[in-house]
Amino acid sequence: MMISLKKTVLGVLFACSLCLSSFAQDSVSTDDLQFTEIPADAVDTTTIAVDTTVKQATASSSVKQQPATAASNNEGSFWEIFLTGFVGGFAALLMPCIFPMLPLTVSFFTKGAEKGKAFSRASLYGFFIIVIYVVLGLLVTVIFGADALNSLSTNGIFNFLFFLLLVVFAASFFGAFELTLPSSWVNKMDANADKGGIAGLFFMAGTLALVSFSCTGPIIGTLLVQAATTGALLGPAVGMFGFSLALAIPFALFALFPSVMSKLPKSGGWLNSVKVVLGFLELAFALKFLSNVDLAYHWEWFDREIFLALWIVIFTMMGIYLFGKIRFSHDSEVAFISVPRLFMAIVVLAFTVYLVPGMWGAPLKSVSAFLPPQETQDFDLYTASLIGGSINSVNTADTVPHKYADKFQAPLKLNAYFDYQEGIEQAKKLNKPVLIDFTGHACVNCRKMEANVWPDQEVYKLISQDYVLIQLYVDDKSELAAADVVVTPEGRKLNTIGKKWSDLQARKFQSNSQPFYVLLNPKTETMLVTPQGADYEVSNYKKFLESGLAAFKAK
Repeated sequence: MMISLKKTVLGVLFACSLCLSSFAQDSVSTDDLQFTEIPADAVDTTTIAVDTTVKQATASSSVKQQPATAASNNEGSFWEIFLTGFVGGFAALLMPCIFPMLPLTVSFFTKGAEKGKAFSRASLYGFFIIVIYVVLGLLVTVIFGADALNSLSTNGIFNFLFFLLLVVFAASFFGAFELTLPSSWVNKMDANADKGGIAGLFFMAGTLALVSFSCTGPIIGTLLVQAATTGALLGPAVGMFGFSLALAIPFALFALFPSVMSKLPKSGGWLNSVKVVLGFLELAFALKFLSNVDLAYHWEWFDREIFLALWIVIFTMMGIYLFGKIRFSHDSEVAFISVPRLFMAIVVLAFTVYLVPGMWGAPLKSVSAFLPPQETQDFDLYTASLIGGSINSVNTADTVPHKYADKFQAPLKLNAYFDYQEGIEQAKKLNKPVLIDFTGHACVNCRKMEANVWPDQEVYKLISQDYVLIQLYVDDKSELAAADVVVTPEGRKLNTIGKKWSDLQARKFQSNSQPFYVLLNPKTETMLVTPQGADYEVSNYKKFLESGLAAFKAK
């Protein structure tokens, strides 16, 4: 597939960030993954109640019985996490804490040693670097546990803490302070590195990890946060493997080809510039976590315009910095602009210009996954003109206020329901199939689908005219009314909207990932076709909707 120039330019920009390149993944909700009977006063038991015997058998196995799409999404997430870590490792390599150590370390291996022996020692050194960082990733999983990692992506408190953490990391890169580990740790590790042999190489790798922490700490921290919030059990370990692999490869390669070392650029002020650029990217990335909190708790102050305004300012300042017009405390004076720095400045400022139309509602499809939903835009010239007058004509058919309509807004002015039973009853009246969209405020793939796939005229027509759309937010923190609260047999209350719909998705459809699209026959509440997750090919999603419609008409 040919990649457009726009996406290529944006790809170059975000390749500099260890996190933005992989944030777009299916979110996972594990709020109360218990398959329990819901009382009749909350949801009609004739539609979703499960026999106690069957329920107990399902409860122990349903989480494992994921649809094929969920399994493939998890595999894709691992690859994205790995690539994120790999890019982050190369970014760390260009930090002033590591880059100057590269020739010194390689010369230690090559001095007075045969080429083969030097390569084997450097390779073993790189292997120990990988072991140290992968163990660090595994420790994150062991300490927090799989369930805790899964819940991080939708937990408001954790998302806010992540926002503050990334702001601290950005400040560190800007030179406000340095994140350092206790000097006693470094000294003890360095002393053991003098032992020689395999143990000495291991402690040398450990010394590198400790000494370079002031530069790599923010990158590692951001990577672990991102990997943890994907919900993948081994996400942190996979991310650390990618990071450490990128960090270790140069040591082995330069030991094998030491003459190439002379062609490396000299250390200098450009290393600090790398830190500052990453600081700007950390700051931009942090805003996504703040947006997640705002959406989940319905604060409704951090909307799309404010998010874009901050991004425009951040990337404008980055471009000005690359031109040498802004200097931080640890920066040296920029006597002239190098060609790579000029090209990078052009890309950053071009990206900034690309963001500006978003202030008036432009979809900005290349970064739509990172932005707050389009419906939070106060001044939106895009949605109203998207499909001419068909938007308004479609939605005038149902003027009755929907349940929870005061809390949610459907994308693209679609006539969506936000309560399962209400949507089912309406579908029965209209004799139309149901499209259930299990979504979430923190689900970036949900936003990407809504911005890139749903606006297609044929897809939009199918959703708006041929289906009854039910959007169920599995990570919403709004308290349920007393009559809607679900009490499990263990006495635990599902007292929020998100918990209620997360339980419904896991119990009825054996899935806990978002987005998750289910085509349902409202009369029997049986699935028309196999559910699916995110699919950015418009033709594939159209076929999915058409197959469900055909199955409904055939019955």
